[in-house]
Amino acid sequence: MRYTTEPGDATDVPQKFTFNPKEGIDNPVLMISDDPEPDFCPRLCLLKREVGQGFGFCLRKESGCRGHVVHQVTPWSAAERSGLSDGDRILEVNEAFVDNQEYTKVVMKVQASGLQLCLLVLSAVEYERAVNEGIDLMALSRDHRGEGCARPRLCHIIRDPGIGLGLSISLIAGERGKYYLSPVSDGPAERAGVQAGDHLLSINGVLVSKLTHSALMKMVKKCGEYITILVVDSRSEESYKRRRLPILPAFASSHNLPHRPKTIHLIQGPQGYGFLLRQEKLTTGNIAHLLREVDPCSPAEAAGMEDGDLLLAVNGEQVEQAEHEDIVNRIRRSGQQVTLTTISIQGKDYYTQLGLSPLMFYEEYIPQKVCFPTNTLPSNKTPGPRLCALHREDTGFGFKLACSHIDNVIYVGQVEAGCAGERAGLREGDVIVEVNGQNVEHENLENVVTLIMKGGTSLMLLVVDKDGFEKLRTNGVPITPDVSTQVPDTTEDNFV
Repeated sequence: MRYTTEPGDATDVPQKFTFNPKEGIDNPVLMISDDPEPDFCPRLCLLKREVGQGFGFCLRKESGCRGHVVHQVTPWSAAERSGLSDGDRILEVNEAFVDNQEYTKVVMKVQASGLQLCLLVLSAVEYERAVNEGIDLMALSRDHRGEGCARPRLCHIIRDPGIGLGLSISLIAGERGKYYLSPVSDGPAERAGVQAGDHLLSINGVLVSKLTHSALMKMVKKCGEYITILVVDSRSEESYKRRRLPILPAFASSHNLPHRPKTIHLIQGPQGYGFLLRQEKLTTGNIAHLLREVDPCSPAEAAGMEDGDLLLAVNGEQVEQAEHEDIVNRIRRSGQQVTLTTISIQGKDYYTQLGLSPLMFYEEYIPQKVCFPTNTLPSNKTPGPRLCALHREDTGFGFKLACSHIDNVIYVGQVEAGCAGERAGLREGDVIVEVNGQNVEHENLENVVTLIMKGGTSLMLLVVDKDGFEKLRTNGVPITPDVSTQVPDTTEDNFV
């Protein structure tokens, strides 16, 4: 094949050429070769589960190892059917890149995804090689979606008395059930995130693909003062089609959504947190865990807790489907501080209508526990005092006191396994510094026991281990509740 490209006008007629099999191909531009296989091949796994079931895998975070590891994939589960394997590293959850996010946030994203979950993963071998070679994993994920692909958007539009929603909806010619949007410049729809040419997918959680234009317009008129719509631009929609991936509300970014959940950080006082947790049946027939009887001037009221709010999570762990007693135990095991995520009943109903968990778009749904400030010691760091909150059980508080006449201190002589004392963090040898806020460093054993008995069913102890007590006392540092330590787990597992 002879083919010449000589300088000339771009409008010149291309020269004809003939193919001579004896000569073969002599133009390097026309060389034929196989496309090289990509070095790294992320896999898309779409998991679908039934109500009351899990996805069938465990998510693990190992100390000193990068990545969120898929672990213990259950045979015949949604995870196995999707192609998920033990050791896979999760790059994206529902189209959101998570490799650089905290482990607890990734767990919550999975738990809040509803009945369908989309994961982009790399095998263990590919992931380790990519990390060792310095591959940009975020760029790798982006390339998998395709250039210019953006996530769909959930846009909450509030009607304006003058121009309404500021939005026109038109049927795409030749495509049944396909609609595109034209927002008014600087109108309510545009301010809510709607862009010209967006394709409409749903209104208030109802898919529009099977609606006629007249039925759609009637629905919009009946929506009242606001609507929440799911939209996507045409280019991104093509990416989802290419990947044979349904566009789920869980994929969306949020714009102007109301009824945000809130985070409440509580530090227990002498009388507890100051609220009751009740399991109640809602008007919808669903069972929920509600916060009730918020005491005036209590830690709960000071933190902004409102009577009747629903409890969504405890210390970043979703509890909507948990048993009431399990939730109570989680709060008790938290010790002297706990973080609760809550939402109003109206807010819960709003997200249920959209087919979403209220935690899906809450950007601070995995808050860190409140840490008390630490005093600086004159020498090496020493374990600081700890506040331990105990609740009396049928067998008591689950520990025994002892007295050292040599050191003139009252300390914990025994802690019963599995009881209130152990769950609150008491350890054998801990020196008792305060009982319900009263200093007892110079009290005798009998007086300390009397103070504990007077406290009723709740007990707050300020304790410090023996070495720490001696170090603080030797250096003249006051032993107060403003020093505490927390040791994070090195390996975490969460079944989903």
